[in-house]
Amino acid sequence: MNGREQTRRRYLMCEPKYFAVEYSINPWMNPDEPVSAELAVKQWTELADTYRRLGHRVDTIRPVPGLPDMVFAANSGTVVHGRVLGARFRARQRTAEADHFRRWFADHGYRDVVMPTATNEAEGDFAWTGQFLLAGTGFRTDPAAHAEAQEVLGVPVVSLRLVDPRYYHLDTALFVLEEASPTRPAHIAYYPDAFSPGSQRVLNHLFPNAVIATTADAECLGLNGVSDGRNVVLPIEATHLADQLINEGYDPTFVDISELRKSGGGPKCCTLEIRD
Repeated sequence: MNGREQTRRRYLMCEPKYFAVEYSINPWMNPDEPVSAELAVKQWTELADTYRRLGHRVDTIRPVPGLPDMVFAANSGTVVHGRVLGARFRARQRTAEADHFRRWFADHGYRDVVMPTATNEAEGDFAWTGQFLLAGTGFRTDPAAHAEAQEVLGVPVVSLRLVDPRYYHLDTALFVLEEASPTRPAHIAYYPDAFSPGSQRVLNHLFPNAVIATTADAECLGLNGVSDGRNVVLPIEATHLADQLINEGYDPTFVDISELRKSGGGPKCCTLEIRD
């Protein structure tokens, strides 16, 4: 085994009380397909309870009528070392979400909250490795937001280009399994075909020992997982990825996110990590 160690995390989540698919802003969304807010709440509750069972803290923000995608909290802020960079959404249907999350942080004592000038969909396109921020672009977040994130958060940023519209956010194609520490580098899992050739070379250079996901794992949003360094929360369909993670010393935990996936979301989309 690889001696994987859990670190306790703090997450911000939003119950999908008003969940619906009323418009289409990514290839997963079909307004003609029936959805159940009741089932979405049940699946979301199990996800939140899973985090609590694993020893993590879960804070919540109140859902707002008319904002069906507010459940995808990861898109609304990036927090590193207690600094908060808010969101600026590309789709007008989600624009109002950003200010609700800004107010949540302000109301909970965060004084260093900066709202971006460039389009920036937060942890949807930003992944903290413990040393630097991996930053996606191509469909949602503007390249200019990468430089803005570096300036606001004060950490190095590595830009990556996404090329497959099904994987419109970085967090649908890559996630951090273990953050870097003084004794070992960061460890990630990713789906190479979601990235441009140059970005694939960058990832291979930075993470030569990364877990490489299959097409089937990517297609069930298996890369939209959440890891605490040992326990990895995955969609129930991501079985091949889970087997690889077990071989790497991780402990997979499965959740059903089938209803939330109708909006293109999985465990990570619902989970904004607060790194104080």
